[in-house]
Amino acid sequence: MTITKSEIRPGAYFDSVLLMLLQRGLSELPGVEDAGVVMATPANLALLDESNLLTKDGEAGKPDDLLIVVRAKDEKSATEALAEFDSLIKKRKSNVASDFYPKSLVMANKQLPEANWVLISVPGRYAAEVADQALDIGKNVFLYSDNVSIEEEIDLKSKAQKLGLLVMGPDCGTAIINGIGLGFANHVQKGSIGVVGASGTGIQAVTSHVSNLGAGISQAIGTGGRDLKSEIMGITVLQGLEILRQDMDTKVIVLVSKPPAPEIATKILSAAQAIDKPVVINFIGHPSASQKIDNLYFVSSLEEAAEKAVSLTKNNDSQKVREKITLPKPTGYLRGLFSGGTLAYEALLSLQSFLSPIYSNVAISKDQNLEDPLESKDHTIIDLGEDVFTVGRLHPMMDNDLRLRRMKKEVEDPEVGVILLDVVLGEGSHPNPAKEISAAILETKILRPELVFVVLVIGTENDPQDKENQIKELEKTGAFVFTSSNNTIEFLNQMYQESNDKISPSIKIEDFLAPFVAINIGLESFYHSIVSQEAKAIHVEWRPPAGGNEKLMSILDKMRN
Repeated sequence: MTITKSEIRPGAYFDSVLLMLLQRGLSELPGVEDAGVVMATPANLALLDESNLLTKDGEAGKPDDLLIVVRAKDEKSATEALAEFDSLIKKRKSNVASDFYPKSLVMANKQLPEANWVLISVPGRYAAEVADQALDIGKNVFLYSDNVSIEEEIDLKSKAQKLGLLVMGPDCGTAIINGIGLGFANHVQKGSIGVVGASGTGIQAVTSHVSNLGAGISQAIGTGGRDLKSEIMGITVLQGLEILRQDMDTKVIVLVSKPPAPEIATKILSAAQAIDKPVVINFIGHPSASQKIDNLYFVSSLEEAAEKAVSLTKNNDSQKVREKITLPKPTGYLRGLFSGGTLAYEALLSLQSFLSPIYSNVAISKDQNLEDPLESKDHTIIDLGEDVFTVGRLHPMMDNDLRLRRMKKEVEDPEVGVILLDVVLGEGSHPNPAKEISAAILETKILRPELVFVVLVIGTENDPQDKENQIKELEKTGAFVFTSSNNTIEFLNQMYQESNDKISPSIKIEDFLAPFVAINIGLESFYHSIVSQEAKAIHVEWRPPAGGNEKLMSILDKMRN
C-alpha cells in the first residue's frame, strides 16, 4: 500500500540546487515513487499538494523550515528513505572540495578584499539586505535572486548610483563581465560588441548569435526585468550605456528589452543617442519599423540585432564620431497634421519611442488614443484623411482648407513648438499645395517666430506640381523640408534630443576593465562556474540570519539600528 511520509526541519537551509539534487537522490532510493525536498513556503506547499505529496504534518511547515517528503510503496521504504536523507547530504558534501568557506560577507571580504563583485542568489526575502551590505563595502552586485520588492529595488539601485556602483537585478539571470559569464551566460568569443539587456534569455540569444557569426562580446550587462518600468526609471540601463560608452573595447552597443514605459524610452534613447557609437535597439514586441535614426538602429528581432551589430563592426563608418549640426530648439509639443494616413501612422510608429506622451487618431496602442480628434493634446499626430474629417468635403490631399484651419488652431496653443506637415504631390492632388501652405506659415511666423515647421514632400520630378519648385517655395518660409520619412524623423529626433538633459550616471568603469574577482553568496554552482572560467572567487556558506526566525531577526535589526 502506497504511503506518504514527511519530516520538518525548522530553520534548516540549503541552496536550491542542493535541494534539487537531494530530492533527486531520494527519488532514486529503493521503493520510493516520488519525493519532495523544499523550503515550506506557501507556493511550495501548493505544488506538493498538486503532486499528492502534502501530508497533514507537512502543512504545518513554515517558510524557513525544510520540508522532506517521500511517497513510497510501503511504510518500511518510506521510513528508510527519510532516514537516508542525512547520508545523502554527507555524500554530496564529500564530493565537493573541502575548501574552507567563510560564513559571512564581511569574512569573505577580508579573505578576498580585491573582489569587485558580489553574486547574490539567496532567497528573495533576504537578498536586498545582503545586496545592501555589498554596496556598503564598495562592491558591484549581480542579484540573481527574485521575489525582491520593487521598493527594495529602487532603494538598492539609487544607492548604487550615488556610490558609482552597479546593481544588475534583481531577477538578473545573465551577464558577461570582462569575459566572465555570470548566471546562465553562454561561452562566447571576446570582442567589440557590448550588450545591455533587461532580458536574460534575450542577452543569451544575442550574444550567442554574435559569437556564432564570428564576432565577440566586450561586456553584457543584465539589468533585471523591471528596470525599464516607470518606478525604476531605467537606472541600470542608463549606467550600462555609460559603461559601454567609456569602454574603449566596445565599438557597437546592443540594447535589448521588452517595451519600456514611454517616458523611460524617451530618456533611454536620449542617452543612447548621446553616445558616439552605433546603438542597435530591439524593444522586443514593440511595434517599431526597422530603421536608422542618427546613431540608433532599430530592429525587430534578437537575431536581427546580432546581425546588425556584427555588420556595424565591419563598417568603418561605425568608428567615426557623428557630425553634429546646429538644430533649432523646440519650445513645446509637436503637432503633426497629415494628409496621408500611412505617413501619419509611420510618423507615430517612429516618434513614439522619443516623444512621450504622444496621441493620435490612428493610435498604435490604447494609451495613445486621442479621445477627440478635433482637440490635440501633448504631442499629437493627426490623419486628416480619416472619415470624421472628410464627410462632405474633399480629401486634404486635394483641398488644404481643413488642414490650414487646424494649423491655425494649433499655433494658437502656446504649448506647441513644432508643426509637422506632409505635402503629397502627383496626379489628382492639389495643383500647388506649397503656395497656400507657405503663405500660412509666413503669416504664423509674424505672430510666433520661434515656431519650427517641418515638411515632408512626397513626389517625383515628373509630377505636375514641379517638385523642385514646391520645395523651394516651402524653404523660403524657413521651414525644414525633407523628401524622405527617415530623414524627417531623424531630424525631429535630433532636435528634441538636443533639447533634453543628457544623463551621465556615475560609474566606476575600472571595475569592468580589471580582472573579474567575485564573492559568491547563495548558489554554490555559481561559484564553481566562476572558478571554472579561471576567474578568482570565494564562496560564502550563507545561512538565514537568526536561523530565519522572524522575532529574532527583528530583535537583531533593532540592535543594529
